[in-house]
Amino acid sequence: MRNKIQNERKLIAAWLFVGMVMVFIQIILGGITRLTGSGLSITKWDILMGALPPKNQVEWIDAFDLYKQTPQYQRINIGMSIGDFKFIFFWEFFHRLWARTMGIVFIIPFIYFLVRKSFDRKLIKHLLVVIGFASLAAVFGWVMVASGLIERPWVNAYNLTIHLSIGILLFISLFYTWVDYRGYQKINTAASMPLFTFCIMLVGGVQVFFGGLVSGMKSALSYPNWPKMNGQWIPSIILESGRWNRQNFLLYDKSGFVPALVLFIHRNIAYLLFILIMFFVIKWYQRAGREWVFISLTLLGIIVVQLLLGIFTLLHSIGYIPILYGSLHQATGIILLVFLFYIYLVNKPQYINK
Repeated sequence: MRNKIQNERKLIAAWLFVGMVMVFIQIILGGITRLTGSGLSITKWDILMGALPPKNQVEWIDAFDLYKQTPQYQRINIGMSIGDFKFIFFWEFFHRLWARTMGIVFIIPFIYFLVRKSFDRKLIKHLLVVIGFASLAAVFGWVMVASGLIERPWVNAYNLTIHLSIGILLFISLFYTWVDYRGYQKINTAASMPLFTFCIMLVGGVQVFFGGLVSGMKSALSYPNWPKMNGQWIPSIILESGRWNRQNFLLYDKSGFVPALVLFIHRNIAYLLFILIMFFVIKWYQRAGREWVFISLTLLGIIVVQLLLGIFTLLHSIGYIPILYGSLHQATGIILLVFLFYIYLVNKPQYINK
């Protein structure tokens, strides 16, 4: 009986881990979809029939005709071939298909374990949070797409950032559910370390949020250089008082003001985050035991790689944002945020060992 319970716990832990990995891949697919300009290629949200791509040339032409009615085609991609359309269609279709697959992978085992009463009350509460974030992500996914089908040729950057943020919260909630279910060892360091970790994690969260805005507004295309922004440490456009008005923030694509502002903030938060993490790494190395030195070294490696990827992305954003660098930069940012969250968890003073 005991072995049976242990095996079931292993199955649940594996199920949670698979779901976590799938959500991470989905976020990366979303980034690629955004960078390839594919997000508006499918103009309908059909939960059932939308799981199948066009089956013949007639259906492809129908789908292409629907895309031709969008502002993106009329202002940016007019004259594109059906072959090029199939390329952007693929990424959006794959992004949606992966989301449907995640739903199946989650729902079927969830019902199975629920019927068998394999979940304790604590795990059920965690899973309800996961379901809530997953539902919000789906809703805002369509809200985001719909925002680019009416007036502007791209999805609204604010909606995109909210969608991305919810996706990251979903990933973190699944990560927490998985780690908490398996159990983890407490690390004894100075009392100030958990609070310091939490503050760095908040800064990292703000940084990821502004990264979403930078990506949605394609700010890098206007400032593909480093360390200055087109020869200026502070872009002159954000120093003009007349630019600071509600209209410019709402219609950010009509002026270069907001894209310059969010990129300036994103760059400088990166420097702040790097300094905070370097200070943390030194303190952690001094206070944690030898068996936990890997945390400081791993954190140092992640932040260095993240900064370099950000710089490479900027320097190669000539005419278009490089898919490889952009995707890796986003992925590493999420890994950094989750690793900080993990450090906070294992270092919480109120944690009770399992």
